Amino acid sequence: MDQSTTTATSPSSTHYFSIFTNYPLISAVTSFTIAQFIKLFTSWYRERRWDLKQLIGSGGMPSSHSATVTALAVAIGLQEGFGGSHFAIALVLASVVMYDATGVRLHAGRQAEVLNQIVYELPAEHPLAESRPLRELLGHTPPQVVAGGMLGSATAVTGYLFFRIATS
Repeated sequence: MDQSTTTATSPSSTHYFSIFTNYPLISAVTSFTIAQFIKLFTSWYRERRWDLKQLIGSGGMPSSHSATVTALAVAIGLQEGFGGSHFAIALVLASVVMYDATGVRLHAGRQAEVLNQIVYELPAEHPLAESRPLRELLGHTPPQVVAGGMLGSATAVTGYLFFRIATS
């Protein structure tokens, strides 16, 4: 067995910690975290109360899903090139997630709102009158998705510049 085969199959301690220097992953997680914190403040601005559920919830401004997948795609494009297959996969993933946020998930939330209203108006003796309400805030409006995409792009570019400066 030659040296290259041994190195490729044996784990090293630096191999496990390389996840902490994975620029696309760091960009995606950072963008998600920033979006969730922004939601906390946009919720406060809209309702004039702090809602800590916004830190982990879906829906709202900006779309953290869109921010995450856009940051991932842009970071991969900046790191590996926009003509490669990795970028193509990330771009298609981002497109599907963003389309789903404004389509299926948005409409499912609107249907949940209507169903909750119907259940609320049921007489008290009806078997469904005491059912737990459905979650209504599931999807995003197009401006929320665009804002998430812009946040993700800005996060990836900022991270790219930071890593370039740090490694030069």
